[in-house]
Amino acid sequence: MITFFWILIFAGVFGAMEFMAWFTHKYVMHGFLWSLHKDHHHKHHDSWWERNDLFFIFYALISIGCFMLWSFRGVWFALPIGLGILAYGIAYFMVHDIFIHQRFKLFRNANNWYAKGIRRAHKMHHKHLGKDDGECFGMLFVPFKYFKKS
Repeated sequence: MITFFWILIFAGVFGAMEFMAWFTHKYVMHGFLWSLHKDHHHKHHDSWWERNDLFFIFYALISIGCFMLWSFRGVWFALPIGLGILAYGIAYFMVHDIFIHQRFKLFRNANNWYAKGIRRAHKMHHKHLGKDDGECFGMLFVPFKYFKKS
């Protein structure tokens, strides 16, 4: 029975992270911490590192904290929480940083309808260079209007 709860917590946290990505992007990154996110929209730097990457570190620290709770305090449900956050972070990094922004030159030839829709939606978000007016969405739940047959 514990395995069922473990899987349920992991999947729930993974799904909740999609909401957290949307919320953080809309109200934190394009809100009071725009100063950290701005360099992601304005490429006025030659560095591979962006201040925007600090958001990854924030969620990584939460995940690590969960692993420590599980390891040192025996809080069993902290492990699937930490792993759910970690799994979402890896998926987000693969889709956003590797596939869309090509920080590593992988997945360049993906051309199916889903790949095109994700790229189109992200391009529409990045056409707004300012703090306001950029539509925000998660990684998996992108508005259907971006998925066209072409």
